[in-house]
Amino acid sequence: MMSQLLNFILKLILNRNFILVFAVIMGMIFGDFATYIKEYTIYILAITMVFSTTGIDSKALLPIKKLFKPMFVGTLLNYFVFGAIVLVLAWFLMPTNELFLGFVVIVAAPPGVAVIPFSGILKGDIEYSILGVFGAFLASIVIAPVLVRVFANGASISAWALFMLMIKLVLIPLIVSRFLLYKPIFKYVAIVRGKIVDWGFALIIFTAVGINREVFFSDPKILVLSSIVLLSGTFGLGAIFEFFSKKAGIKYERNITQVLLLTIKSSGFSVVTAMTLFGKEAAIPSAILAVIVLLYLLYLSIRLEFKTK
Repeated sequence: MMSQLLNFILKLILNRNFILVFAVIMGMIFGDFATYIKEYTIYILAITMVFSTTGIDSKALLPIKKLFKPMFVGTLLNYFVFGAIVLVLAWFLMPTNELFLGFVVIVAAPPGVAVIPFSGILKGDIEYSILGVFGAFLASIVIAPVLVRVFANGASISAWALFMLMIKLVLIPLIVSRFLLYKPIFKYVAIVRGKIVDWGFALIIFTAVGINREVFFSDPKILVLSSIVLLSGTFGLGAIFEFFSKKAGIKYERNITQVLLLTIKSSGFSVVTAMTLFGKEAAIPSAILAVIVLLYLLYLSIRLEFKTK
């Protein structure tokens, strides 16, 4: 009986969904400790990105000529379609410029690497998801600095500093992750990468929630308005895109992968970038995004289960 209980507790604390929810709750309760972690979030994110991008298989990127269409579609959906909806809504609904800039950073962030495993879970096109995520990751190195400069023209932010931040947080982790895919090393990496990624993002979300917890308690209006924007950009936009894709005759496997490329952003990346560039208030939307993305992925998984039955 005791061993069964211990096994249950172990499975629970290693569950990705539990870890994220736990991070949010801990941030609300023990937010004072978040200030001690804040200065290290950029290093935590870099390590997390190294391990998470091991999910992008180098072999799937060959031959080069097959890359272009999925890369273009992934970039178009993840930045421009998602961005158009989210930025318009945030422009009208956000009460402060810092909060609006928080949404600019979300739009500028690369897609969440969770797109790849969830393409598999949801019976989507895994190879297409790898190519789409890879393309959007590379595009973020240029798109993110341009987007932030366009919408934050009143802030004293160097375009070169933004570009270098993207190199540190996207390109270098992507390159380092290629070495971790070397067979003698990867057999050890495969054992720990899921835990490192889950707890790395959990620490980042804990920090974002913790340093802003007084806002969550004292100004629920911000929570509600931010949730409206992000629910529209995930559940709402995803449902509309899925409907019209089906009407256009796109097969389910490609359709569901494109829905993920459209709606799933790297909340950990956007938290750190927002805090680094614009301060703690700008990280509030990204902290909320982490929960909404989790809910959306759970919704898609449960929906498929019901359809299968």
